[in-house]
Amino acid sequence: MSERGPAPGGARRAAGVVVAGLIALAAVVTLVAFLVARDDPDLVPTGQAGPGQLLPDRGARHLGAGERAPASAGANPPTSGPHAPVAISRTGASLSDDQLLHAIELGNVVILHAPGQDQSALLALAAQVAGPFDPALAASGQAVVVAPRPGVSGLVAVGWRHRQIAASAADPALRRFVEFHLGRGRR
Repeated sequence: MSERGPAPGGARRAAGVVVAGLIALAAVVTLVAFLVARDDPDLVPTGQAGPGQLLPDRGARHLGAGERAPASAGANPPTSGPHAPVAISRTGASLSDDQLLHAIELGNVVILHAPGQDQSALLALAAQVAGPFDPALAASGQAVVVAPRPGVSGLVAVGWRHRQIAASAADPALRRFVEFHLGRGRR
């Protein structure tokens, strides 16, 4: 009787399967590490963290035709609240509260300034962060909108439930606010 040993090459095939399994495992670990590294560490529930002053949540109900928002002692400019969903078609023009609220609900950031103030540095900042204004970009919540607003002195940037006051377009806090809140909107 003769005993047979492993078939020639069997050990090599087993080693090849083990090596292939280790390579596949390494690929999965690498992919997971890559995706975790791309994760937004600043992603937090609504109203938490982020630059700027956090303001109370006044809701986001969309009003129907002819319906008006209830009068409230909310912030001026408002950073949340019931509103008609009115789109913004251009930057540099005054905005109604409905336009302002709908824009920031979508994720846009609006930088408000005193009427008559030169907008060129603000428009340059907006273009650096989000590109030139485009209504489609604003509809997707990815625009930085510049607008005059009576009663504003200096600059006031708003995102959903957040406000940042700045002295000039060169203020690093303004840029941090815009970059952080752009695209976040109401969560």
